[in-house]
Amino acid sequence: MEEAKRSKNFIEEFIEEDMRTKEPRVQTRFPPEPNGYLHIGHAKALAIDFGMAEQYGGVCNLRFDDTNPAKEDVEYVDAIQADIQWLGYQWNKVLFGSSYFDQCYDLAVKLIKKGVAYVDELTKEDMRAYRGTLTQPGKNSPYRDRPAAESLDLFERMRAGEFADGAKTLRAKIDMTSPNINLRDPALYRIKHVSHHQTGDKWCIYPMYDFAHPIQDAIEGVTHSLCSLEYEAHRPLYDWVIDQCGFSPKPRQIEFARLNMTDTIMSKRYLRRLVEEGYVSGWDDPRMPTLCGMRRRGYTPAAIRDFLDRIGVAKADSLVDAAMLEHCVREDLNETAIRRMAVLDPVLVEIDNWDEGKFEEIELENHPNHPELGVRTVRFGKRAYIEREDFAEVPPNKFFRLKPDGEVRLKGAYIIKCVRWEKDAAGNITKIVCTYDPTSKSGEDARKVKGTLHWVNADDAVKAEFRLYDTLMKSESAEQDDEDEEGAVEKDFIDKLNPDSLVTLHGYVEPILGSSAAGERFQFLREGYFCTDLDSTPKQPVFNRTVGLKDSYKA
Repeated sequence: MEEAKRSKNFIEEFIEEDMRTKEPRVQTRFPPEPNGYLHIGHAKALAIDFGMAEQYGGVCNLRFDDTNPAKEDVEYVDAIQADIQWLGYQWNKVLFGSSYFDQCYDLAVKLIKKGVAYVDELTKEDMRAYRGTLTQPGKNSPYRDRPAAESLDLFERMRAGEFADGAKTLRAKIDMTSPNINLRDPALYRIKHVSHHQTGDKWCIYPMYDFAHPIQDAIEGVTHSLCSLEYEAHRPLYDWVIDQCGFSPKPRQIEFARLNMTDTIMSKRYLRRLVEEGYVSGWDDPRMPTLCGMRRRGYTPAAIRDFLDRIGVAKADSLVDAAMLEHCVREDLNETAIRRMAVLDPVLVEIDNWDEGKFEEIELENHPNHPELGVRTVRFGKRAYIEREDFAEVPPNKFFRLKPDGEVRLKGAYIIKCVRWEKDAAGNITKIVCTYDPTSKSGEDARKVKGTLHWVNADDAVKAEFRLYDTLMKSESAEQDDEDEEGAVEKDFIDKLNPDSLVTLHGYVEPILGSSAAGERFQFLREGYFCTDLDSTPKQPVFNRTVGLKDSYKA
C-alpha cells in the first residue's frame, strides 16, 4: 500500500500559489545578525529558509544583517557559516546588508524628496511618549512637517558626522494614529559613531532593520521573505518600504512560529550574558543551546534535522519539550555510535584466584547492530574497575549487581563472586575481593546470572574526565523574551540557573579511547552516549555526556 503523503504546510501552499500565479521561481534568504552564535531556534529558521528553496529548485542566500555594528564581529560571521555547513546546508551567495548602505542612503533621500520621510529631533524618551500606546493613538512630532529641503540638509549633515548619537533620526511619515504601532512614523536611520566590521568608518549613520531588510530583499530578487511570527506586525511596514521605494516585483513576507523549548534559553541577549559573566565557559559550552555547543556536546546534524522535521512548520507559537530533541539525538546515536566501556566512579575489584601477571584477551563487538564494524580486543586480568554504584554492601530488594556472596558477569569475560571488601578510615569501600569461575567464560558456558557489569582492566586503564551535563535552567521553561525593562526579569533569569548543570567525575576508560579525536561519539555501555571534548589529550582524555540511555520523551 502506498504510504500516505505528508500534507503541505502553509508556507508550501503560499509558495505553490505564487509559482502558479506570479513566477515559477523561488528565492529565499537566511539573514542572521552577526552579534552572536546561532542557537537551536535559528536552526529552525535556517532549515525553513534553505529547505524551501531546495524543495522548489530555488536558491537561498546567506545575508548577514549587519546594520547595527555595536556588537557585530567577524568572529560571528565565520562561526555562523561553519554552523550552517555543519548542519548540511549550502548557500547560493554570501552577502552583507552593509553592502547595500549606499543604495539605502539614496533611497532614504528619495523618500525625503517624496515627502514621506523627515528628520526628527525628539529625544528617545519624547519619541516614546509621542508614540502612544496600544489603546491610545500617537501624536505628530513637531518636526514632522519640516520642509523636505531642510530634512535633506540635516540628513546629509547626519551622514557627515556633524551630530552626536541620538541627536537626530530619520523617520518615515506614515500615520501616528495607526492601530499598528509599527506604522507610527518608524525610524529609518539613526546616528551611531561606531566602526563597522565591513565598512570601517565610512558611515556614522545606519539604517534600521525594518528599512534595510525589504530593500535588500528586493534588490537581491528574493521571492519569499520567510521570518518568525514576531515580524507579522511589521509586514505592513515591509510592504510600505517596498512600495515607496518603487520596487517591482514585490517579495512576499511569510511568518512562521519560532521555536520555544522547555528549560531552554533562546534570548541571544541572555546567552551573551551567560558568556560574558562567566556562568558558562563560552558560546560552545555544551550546556548552551548554540549549535556549536550542541556540536561539542556530541549532538549530530542528522539528529537536529530530524528534530526540526518532527516539529514541523506552524503558524501559532507553542512550547516544544526539550526531551524530544534528546530523543532524536539518542535514536541517531544508537545507530551510529561505537560501543566502548568506561567507568565513571570507579571502585577496584581484585580476583583472588586469578594469577598475578596473567592476562586474557577478550573480544567485544563494536556495535551490536552492525557486525561490519568488527570487534576490538581488551585485556582481562587480576584487577578491574567497576562502577561504585554496582556494588551494595546492604543490597536493596531485587538488586542484581554485585553484593556479598553474589555473582555477576563481567561483560564478555567471566562470572565473579564477591567474598569480601575493604574500607578506608572514612568508611568508603576501597577494594572488593572476588573469585572467578574459570568455566564461565562468556560464550562458552550455559550458566547464567542476572547481572552483567561493564568494567575496565585496571592494569592498562586510562584515566579520564567525564563531564555530565544537565539543563541550565531549574524551571519548567525559561524566559524567552527580550524585555526593555531588565531589572526583575534579569534577576529571575539568573536565579533560575541550575547549580548542578555540570558535574565532573574522574574515572577510567579502555586504552583505545585515550587516542580518540575531539568530536568522536561513543556509547559507553550502561552509562550513555559520550563525545570526546575539545579539551581532551592522550594523557587526559575528556568526555562529554551527550545524552543518557533512558528516554523520557513520550511520542
